Amino acid sequence: MLRDITIGQYYQSDSVIHKLDPRVKLITTLVFIVSLFVVDNFIGYVIAALFLAIVIKISKVPFKFMVKGMKSIMVLLMITVIFNLFLTPGEALFTVWKLTITKEGVRTAVFMAIRLTFLIIGSSVMTLTTTPNNLTDGLEKMLKPLKVIHVPVHEVAMMMAIALRFIPILLEETDKIMKAQIARGADFESGNLIKKAKSLVPLLVPLFISAFRRANDLAMAMEARCYRGGDKRTKMKPIQYKKRDALAYTITAVYLAVCIIAGNILPEILGLGI
Repeated sequence: MLRDITIGQYYQSDSVIHKLDPRVKLITTLVFIVSLFVVDNFIGYVIAALFLAIVIKISKVPFKFMVKGMKSIMVLLMITVIFNLFLTPGEALFTVWKLTITKEGVRTAVFMAIRLTFLIIGSSVMTLTTTPNNLTDGLEKMLKPLKVIHVPVHEVAMMMAIALRFIPILLEETDKIMKAQIARGADFESGNLIKKAKSLVPLLVPLFISAFRRANDLAMAMEARCYRGGDKRTKMKPIQYKKRDALAYTITAVYLAVCIIAGNILPEILGLGI
């Protein structure tokens, strides 16, 4: 289960998506997430699905590699669907004990499941096609205007990139510790909820110790290399916009416009309630 989390990992490939400026991928991901909450019918989600499928195909990242990242959020996805299914008021379809499933509840549950699925896969595309260094540079460039109000942009971008980079490292460390504890007779599966929570203590303590040790080693390595950051720091490979980035921005803008028109305006004109 832990190895199925793909957010924070990088997949090496020679694709157009990999070569795009990290700012383009960050903004496109943000626009895609916004589009998921702008549309409220199947037409809009079909357009979003086609856009996401084309991006995945161009990125040359195996679709199975992205889908396996959904396993880690299945519990959250099921809870969200169940709550929307039974707690949304509206026209009743049928009743299970004291819980009533409504037509509006089914619609909301389906749409919420689609949104979460597309959101996770879309975010994974960005991290799988962008190295942590490029992601840091892109975040720093995007947040640069905030320096006017004395926001430590470089430090914020560095912390976000390090946190993102530590996700797969800590997951791998958790997997190793869990296997070592199981080999010593630890049981993480049986028992009630309280017993399962108590069984995690032998896992969390060494994990926190390992995390602090890694953070300390990273800090010492950065100091040993005279890392200071800030405005005077130079870059070996500064990021610059190219023609393909302008084309990507144009495609993203067209996608958002089509998504809004076909997902909201067109159904109202045609009188469709889907």
